[in-house]
Amino acid sequence: MLGGILAIGLMVWALRGVHLDEVAGHLRNARLAPLAAAVALATLTFPLRLVRWRLLLRGADGAPLPWTPLWHAVAIGFMANNILPFRAGELVRLIAASRLTGARFPAALSSVAVERIFDGLSVVALLSVALLASDLPPDVAVGGMSVRQAAQGAGVLCAVALVAAVLVVAFPIAAERAVRRVLPAGRFAERIVALIEGVRHGLAVLRSPALLAGTIFWSLVLWLTNALAFYVGFKAFGIPVGFSGALLVQGVVVFGIAVQLTPGFVGQFEAAVVAALALFLVPKDLASSYAIAFHVTTFLPIILLGAWSLARTPVALSDLRTARQS
Repeated sequence: MLGGILAIGLMVWALRGVHLDEVAGHLRNARLAPLAAAVALATLTFPLRLVRWRLLLRGADGAPLPWTPLWHAVAIGFMANNILPFRAGELVRLIAASRLTGARFPAALSSVAVERIFDGLSVVALLSVALLASDLPPDVAVGGMSVRQAAQGAGVLCAVALVAAVLVVAFPIAAERAVRRVLPAGRFAERIVALIEGVRHGLAVLRSPALLAGTIFWSLVLWLTNALAFYVGFKAFGIPVGFSGALLVQGVVVFGIAVQLTPGFVGQFEAAVVAALALFLVPKDLASSYAIAFHVTTFLPIILLGAWSLARTPVALSDLRTARQS
């Protein structure tokens, strides 16, 4: 209920002062070929996530997990993210991965945490490149916050998270002792200790230079592909923003939807895109048309892929309801 209210409020904010007939006109006149290419590129990011996740999440013996069940977990999880608020789809993805591959839940959880760290580092790095390459003034702001300051703040947070992860991997016994000193003895402390053990297992990739390099490489490929989808989508609407601008828009959007407040990021996504394109003086009706079309068309493929995976695996819709209640 609350998510729906927030979605409506954000959509109203994104469309305030916009003439809906002009939005409809831009949607009718959109070029289908580049829009279809943008959808294909955006959908390609999910197989790329699979490739990277398979590097991070390993079996108990350290061997890579099988492709097919891991893909089903990715598809079902990201489908659930488009249905449920608060990124509950991530929990669904962990449940699906544990059931379909036999991976330990704490290890799966820590692998997703590592994904988020590398996602943040990649987006911030690419946003920094975009800021250096763009013609935007250094004090340009979104919602009263300097884009440059936001990028720097996110970079610091990601760096702190990465350092913390490395420390857990390098000094698991010290981390366990710290938990036992801070927390009173009991089930909660034992769960945290067990989680640290799982995190140590899941973050073992950081000890392997080859796997670490692979994770960095596929993270950059993933986010460059995602930015390319934004850029190709601009062509469908005649938006005169280059690839460096697409990297900047991507960064603003990622920050804007970092905390999922609405199912499928409805309203959040549109508000972030409109705010980002305003930096390039793109008219609001055109930016709104692009945001709506891009969101709707890239929303559907993973829903269909996730539904197909759901129909072919033991994972049930009840798991989505369980995740929603968690």
